[in-house]
Amino acid sequence: MRRRPRGDDRRGHHPDRFSPADSARAGNLVTAWQSAGMARYFVNSLVVVLCAVVVLLLIGSMAGFALGRLRFRGSRVLFLGCLAALFVPFQVVMVPLARTLATLGLIDTYPGLVLAYVAQFLPFTIFLMASYYAHVPAEIVDAAMLDGNTLFGVYRRVMLPLGTPALISVGILDTLFCWNDVLIALLVMPSAEHRTLMVGVTALRGQYSDDIPTFAAGVLIAAVPMLVVYLFFQRQIAQGVTAGATKG
Repeated sequence: MRRRPRGDDRRGHHPDRFSPADSARAGNLVTAWQSAGMARYFVNSLVVVLCAVVVLLLIGSMAGFALGRLRFRGSRVLFLGCLAALFVPFQVVMVPLARTLATLGLIDTYPGLVLAYVAQFLPFTIFLMASYYAHVPAEIVDAAMLDGNTLFGVYRRVMLPLGTPALISVGILDTLFCWNDVLIALLVMPSAEHRTLMVGVTALRGQYSDDIPTFAAGVLIAAVPMLVVYLFFQRQIAQGVTAGATKG
């Protein structure tokens, strides 16, 4: 029987298999940024994420102050409702959400996606802010009320500055959630013009399946911003996860 040549050994190195790149080429990044439309997707994600995070922090901080520091009829039920909403998967509410946005004419619009993100991540924001504000000493609020402040004055002049560390931590987490989302953005933004960056990267997988360097460059463009955020704010992210867990 004729033996197979040693160079044709299937267990050895094959020239068609994957291997590390010989050199880095910036041209792939340029191609993905311009030809593949990643620049437009990047701007879409930036606008939507910034607007959504601002609305989340504004509503979440006010609701967190009310539920964590004030006592009124139904406050406990509202807090438990926010806590229960954390355990509801988005797949359960995606059809009613899509129908509601379609009825309001907000499908394939920036406000529609911002509202979808706020609806999805607001319970998480409220829960962390309420947990943080619950451990603020009651004497601070009482002293501010004795100085003649209204409830909104106490929130704006006292609680908002005290809650800055928690706001930064929660804002970073909300930014990561919104930036890395694919399902909600794909549901609300069906057109190619309004795609977010992560949806655009997903589309590259089918459009540039034979052009691996362009697809890899698109993945790198999508990953670098959040990687930078994590490297510079990893301490705040850890504090946000444990916000309100300890007294202090």
